[in-house]
Amino acid sequence: MCKFFSLVSDGNGKPYYFDWELRKKVLSGELKDYEPDSHTSIADYFGFKKEKEDKLNKYEYSPFLEKFEVDQINTKDDSAKIEKFCKRLDFKKIIEPMTIKKIIHPFRDIEAVEVTDEDLIRLKEASSVRDSVRDSIWDSVGDSVRASVRDGVGDSVWASVRDSVWASVWDSIWDSIWDSVGDSIWAQIGSMFDLPKWKYCEKVTMKGYPFQSYVDLWNKGLVPSFDGKVWRLHGGKYVKVLWEGELK
Repeated sequence: MCKFFSLVSDGNGKPYYFDWELRKKVLSGELKDYEPDSHTSIADYFGFKKEKEDKLNKYEYSPFLEKFEVDQINTKDDSAKIEKFCKRLDFKKIIEPMTIKKIIHPFRDIEAVEVTDEDLIRLKEASSVRDSVRDSIWDSVGDSVRASVRDGVGDSVWASVRDSVWASVWDSIWDSIWDSVGDSIWAQIGSMFDLPKWKYCEKVTMKGYPFQSYVDLWNKGLVPSFDGKVWRLHGGKYVKVLWEGELK
């Protein structure tokens, strides 16, 4: 399966792709047998059927990592024009419920040196939310996003967001406190979608995005971990414990 976001061009800088209106038609079943991020489906929908597809250039672009990839050049090379187009594109017009934002590496991009009272309030909120969703933040985020942008639309989009966040933090997290910080990573992934409802959050009392406390800590360079009794806040390039204790 092709990656999100996939598109084709005619060699003269003319891009063809599935926008949100077309993707909604796929979701509703109005357009059948199309995969919005399949180069073949895109070519077929816009009239480049069978051997005509072989005259199109094929590209992929990750808006999260701002990474442009040339999949195949079959005619005049217009990759520079298409890359420029992708970087200027408003991705709300491609996936309306999705928010494109820079992925912050909490240990590399931010030098957290101390923990404030406000941070501890956020940590208590994070603990409360974690309890409310029965330790299943991953299930809540994953199931909510897939339910909103599911099937052919959701698979490539979900994978792109998920893989982009993981790729950005994998090295430091894996070598340090991976076992207990998955909640923070999934909270970041979920924050890139504007959804009216999040699954399994019926007991969460806070308004808005239920996992925002994790996001706020992350954006300050702080990542919480929990061993079943003691909470810790980690930060800095050496992933030091900046605070630890029991929450009351």
